[in-house]
Amino acid sequence: MIRSILISASIFALFANFASASCPSACSGHGTCGVDDLCTCYLGWGMDGNQGGDCSDRFCPYELSWADGPTVEGETHNYAECAGKGVCDREKGECTCFEGYEGKACGRQSCPNDCSGHGTCQYMKDIKFGNSYHDYNDGSSLALSGLGVGGKKIEDLSWDSDRARACVCDAEWTGIDCMQRMCPVGNDIMDVVPSPEVPQKQTITLFDMNDDNTNFIGKTFALQFTSKNNQTFATQPIAWDTDDSAFATKIETALLKLPNRVIDDVAVITDQSSGPAGVTIEIEFIGDNVEGPQNKVEVLADKCEDGCTPLITGLDNLRSWHATQLSTVQITTSGSHISYECGNRGKCDRKNGLCLCYEGFTGHACGLFS
Repeated sequence: MIRSILISASIFALFANFASASCPSACSGHGTCGVDDLCTCYLGWGMDGNQGGDCSDRFCPYELSWADGPTVEGETHNYAECAGKGVCDREKGECTCFEGYEGKACGRQSCPNDCSGHGTCQYMKDIKFGNSYHDYNDGSSLALSGLGVGGKKIEDLSWDSDRARACVCDAEWTGIDCMQRMCPVGNDIMDVVPSPEVPQKQTITLFDMNDDNTNFIGKTFALQFTSKNNQTFATQPIAWDTDDSAFATKIETALLKLPNRVIDDVAVITDQSSGPAGVTIEIEFIGDNVEGPQNKVEVLADKCEDGCTPLITGLDNLRSWHATQLSTVQITTSGSHISYECGNRGKCDRKNGLCLCYEGFTGHACGLFS
């Protein structure tokens, strides 16, 4: 009896070994062998990028492919190893991404030269764009409680906006990799400008909820200005004043105190008595450094408390008195000058940001006759 049991056990072991040996490479230790002599690989294992086989190769991470043919259901981006932008190391299970792509599964773009140390690499969804870059609410939202910091910006909502990235260059730097210096911008001295010359005017209109300015009294706000070389500066807190002349002087002083003479001269007129608007603020750019078109001034009206700069109390209840009239910043008069890099009379040296003026012209933006 005992001998029969031993013989049966030996035969069973023999068949078990035979079954195991029937699968390719015994599934390489990374799978189980089935009765049909086929391996069922453990998670993350296969052969030459396919399920099954001898389970000797690793799979690499999957991500939505950057480019793919559509399926019959119309899907245009399917999951692929290394997102279709890399080569899988089958021994390690790691992607070696093609140039310009990075991440565990090559699922995001890298920025050229890492923006050369002169910018930040940002996802497209975080980079605002569009013609209304410095505009405020267009009336589509009636729940507006304030202008907020910055204007109404358009977002990139494309499928890869959280994967594609680009450089956002620091002030005075440009180029796809932020490697090139920007040069001074000025007017073409050879342009025929109508007389008298007309400076650009911008008008800020702040609508008061109560139509009587009571929401603004005792409050502070700030203005933000972006130069043609993308330098952005915010003024010191500006205290509201019910006297138009005194209020205009406060705004002028705040703008002229911005660093590096980015605004070298400006004229401001305020009016708190022209209808239901809390105030209109007209800013006229009359300095040499601000001739021609300028970026729109932005109103910083949200409360900015301890540890925040500029430290302002904010303007409460900036709303519309009518559904289509909200607080705005508008260019009400276009300047008669047109700005060009190096005044259109020189070549920009991208290495040092200096203008190489043509013969007969001089000045930092080639705006003078030599």
